[in-house]
Amino acid sequence: MEKKMTSYVVVLISLCCCATPVRSDGSDHKYKAGDQVTMYANKVGPFHNPSETYRFFDLPFCAPAHVTEKKEALGEVLNGDRLVSAPYKLDFMYDKDSEIVCKKKLSKEEVSQFRSAVAKDYYFQMYYDDLPIWGFLGKVDKEGKTDPSEYKYYLFKHLHFEIFYNNDRVVEINARTDPNALVDITEDKEVDVDFMYSVKWKESTTPFEKRMEKYSQSSSLPHYLEIHWFSIINSCVTVLLLTGFLATILMRVLKNDFVKYAHDEEAADDQEETGWKYIHGDVFRYPKYKSLLAAALGSGTQLLTMTIFIFILALVGVFYPYNRGALFTALVVIYALTSGIAGYTASTFYCQLEGTNWVRNLILTGALFCGPLFLTFFFLNSVAIGYTATAALPFGTIVVIFLIWALVTSPLLVLGGIAGKNSKSEFQAPCRTTKYPREIPPSPWYRGTLPEMAMAGFLPFSAIYIELYYIFASVWGHRIYTIYSILFIVFIILLIVTAFITVALTYFQLAAEDHEWWWRAFLCGGSTGLFIYGYCLYYYYARSDMTGFMQTSFFFGYMACICYGFFLMLGSVGFRAALFFVRHIYRSIKCE
Repeated sequence: MEKKMTSYVVVLISLCCCATPVRSDGSDHKYKAGDQVTMYANKVGPFHNPSETYRFFDLPFCAPAHVTEKKEALGEVLNGDRLVSAPYKLDFMYDKDSEIVCKKKLSKEEVSQFRSAVAKDYYFQMYYDDLPIWGFLGKVDKEGKTDPSEYKYYLFKHLHFEIFYNNDRVVEINARTDPNALVDITEDKEVDVDFMYSVKWKESTTPFEKRMEKYSQSSSLPHYLEIHWFSIINSCVTVLLLTGFLATILMRVLKNDFVKYAHDEEAADDQEETGWKYIHGDVFRYPKYKSLLAAALGSGTQLLTMTIFIFILALVGVFYPYNRGALFTALVVIYALTSGIAGYTASTFYCQLEGTNWVRNLILTGALFCGPLFLTFFFLNSVAIGYTATAALPFGTIVVIFLIWALVTSPLLVLGGIAGKNSKSEFQAPCRTTKYPREIPPSPWYRGTLPEMAMAGFLPFSAIYIELYYIFASVWGHRIYTIYSILFIVFIILLIVTAFITVALTYFQLAAEDHEWWWRAFLCGGSTGLFIYGYCLYYYYARSDMTGFMQTSFFFGYMACICYGFFLMLGSVGFRAALFFVRHIYRSIKCE
């Protein structure tokens, strides 16, 4: 099985690198003076609603005689990109001054459409030789006016393109609007507009291989890095102090326990046992709903493996800025190829717990994460279709995703399950389980499942919450995030703290003679996902300007799936750590 997994890793890394757009350093980006370089118009949408984007020509812009759609990879379509040929002709090293795109008489409906877009801070996005361009459609004049009915709305009609080249290659492009070339669209009346553009070419010494670095410079500025490193140091110090404090207490208590139990064994055999040794005959009693626990453990292990491979690809530079759809392509491909890990882990653990219906367990494993994700997707895709937004996936893309699930994910899941079932590994419990379970003594309210989940989730969340803002601002905004090394450090801290706090709470539970620790360990480990979803509420209302039903449903819908994934992933980490700890301490004593 390990050889199979190794081959999967090689294949998935090669697939991910091939499925993403190639870094723009190939010969196809070399041009001669006068060569036509196609500009592609991508999308428009409200600046504060990143998920709510529409096709460029959904607004009444000047359209070319023949609109050509650019073929896009799976990740680009999932990202909402819909590239079509733009009406601007930017020939290589050929300047233009106030070139007219078209003369157009805007109807009342078209004026109203543009005014609504300007009022919502619509921006446009285009690509020229794979370089992104942005700009706003117009502006709202609010100066000296308190009543919104008095606002003036203007549409920009002149675009200035400034393009830099190095020998025979394009290395940079900027677009700005002419603040003096405005069209008043405040009133619903027909308006004559001359849409124009200008082009200015300038020579640059920037190497072609480094032309994308400009987009990541903002996240690499010294003051920006200082914030990140300060958050890392703050998290590390806080976590080290708290975990060190807990570790010291735990080690001292355990040491005293071992000495006490060794002394009791030598002194009197008839002395009544207390504490965690007292329940040695029940601590390895198999939990309720073991099929569900095995499925959750398998899904969590798969998500952890996928996250590690995503970090590997990020650290080697696959996800450079504006590599359109690279992350989505990698997520789909890696998730599909690692489904064998979920099947193998779940089936192995389920059989170790003496489960018999391994086929049902495999089906549960495959549906545990994908089921809620697909249901959420179909609902949100229906919302996007209702809005005619680019987030609505075409039928062909849905078919492709279904085929990947049916022909790759499901077969690998089954193969992993068969391999796990045939592994015939034993559970390796150091103590024999008694025939009848002991009664669990009553415990105070703060030792209940929910209070312990709150305690277990708070410490790992406190280690990552500062970095969460930058991730949210990148995923649900327009900030560029490229400091994956810092993010990886935060992720490692998260795993370590989750494992440690789960072990500590498991010990306190066993010391209280409560032997039903299996599900408690998983729930406590995964509770950080609930804290992250709580942060979503804070971010939406306090740190963002997102509005509207579509953006709200996309934000909370997909974040629910992401937080659920974190719950499964961290739950599996916490459970594995607790299982290792419980086996270790019961091996260290003499069990009758």
